[in-house]
Amino acid sequence: MNAPVVVLLLVFILIAVRRIGKTGIGIWQVMLAGALVVLLTGQISPVNALGAINPDVMLFLFGMFVIGQALHESSYLQHLSYKTFGKAKTTDQLVLMILFGIGGLSAFLMNDTLAIICTPLVLYFAKKHGISPKLMLLSLAFAVTTGSVMSPIGNPQNLLISITGNISDPFVTFFKYLFLPTMINLFLAYVILKAFYKEHFLEREMVHYKEPIRDAELALLSKVSLVLIFALVAGKIILAVMGTGADFKLTYIALVSAFPVMLSRKRFKVMRNIDWHTLIFFASMFVLMESVWESGFFQTAINEAGADLASIPAILAASVIVSQLISNVPFVALCQPLITSAGASANGIMALAAGSTIAGNLSIMGAASNIIIIQNAEKNGETLTFIDFVKVGVPLTIANVLVYWIFLSVM
Repeated sequence: MNAPVVVLLLVFILIAVRRIGKTGIGIWQVMLAGALVVLLTGQISPVNALGAINPDVMLFLFGMFVIGQALHESSYLQHLSYKTFGKAKTTDQLVLMILFGIGGLSAFLMNDTLAIICTPLVLYFAKKHGISPKLMLLSLAFAVTTGSVMSPIGNPQNLLISITGNISDPFVTFFKYLFLPTMINLFLAYVILKAFYKEHFLEREMVHYKEPIRDAELALLSKVSLVLIFALVAGKIILAVMGTGADFKLTYIALVSAFPVMLSRKRFKVMRNIDWHTLIFFASMFVLMESVWESGFFQTAINEAGADLASIPAILAASVIVSQLISNVPFVALCQPLITSAGASANGIMALAAGSTIAGNLSIMGAASNIIIIQNAEKNGETLTFIDFVKVGVPLTIANVLVYWIFLSVM
């Protein structure tokens, strides 16, 4: 038996059935236990375990958690939502605005960023308007995953593909192949959510109230941080489109944008309440996934499968299924050289981007943004179980794959 793979399977099972009686086991606790098992049993060395933890990802998340917490504690995000979502008069309109509005933003702000910032916002909508929190959380999860497909900076795996995939003009290429099917899939998310939560799509008209700001100083700092995020993302896009060769890491966007809060007298209050559990989850995940990677199990399985790695259906299917087990970023790092050497066209590379991303719509483990949403929701007394997610996610993902398959096959 391959010990790291067995540990990974047990972690997956525990996350799926993590509520035992009245005792709730946190996702971060399950992943931390898995990482400790492979470390203490010698499946990965301490040096390799430490090296596996990606500092850019950890710092990026830390910076965005600081901004998200400041937005929440000051109530500036709820205050701002009145202007953005105030036109939504029914549950249908609100869900559509979440899917297309937040989904569209995720193409430029990266899906993990929107997951951090918007979880308190959708829970606020659920509480204020008497809507199912599960419906709101699923709408957010599907929005940030699906919307991020169409951009080279929408998520980490797309960024990896755009950097290492020899794509001459990644923004043009991604939008050319993936924009229209992504729009269709965002609408399909609405259709499937309504089918499963029909009784929660209330007929009564919503009345929006402008929320007062609880902390004016922290709200101002949050506003400055948001402006910095948009300015830095716009600068990164402009540099990429102009092809100047100049660039800067996504980590810098998060850290620079968090500086107004971190340098203020409010920093200790904010840092005390940020989501440290999710940071522990990510560090633990890196260690466990590196152990699985070092075992060579999935590399061997893919090589021995004998599948046509240049085939769009094979790429989409492998991306969705294997990403549930080893996460989509490690899968892309593994699979991209294989499909490139197999002679995959631009359609195949885009199928890898679409499949590895849309894997996040299938289950909680399919995307880091799902974990972020659930961790943040549990801080506010709400959650999504594995069953809650997959019962909607399975039919949605099947529909998503079919749409991308059709579009990528004819282009």
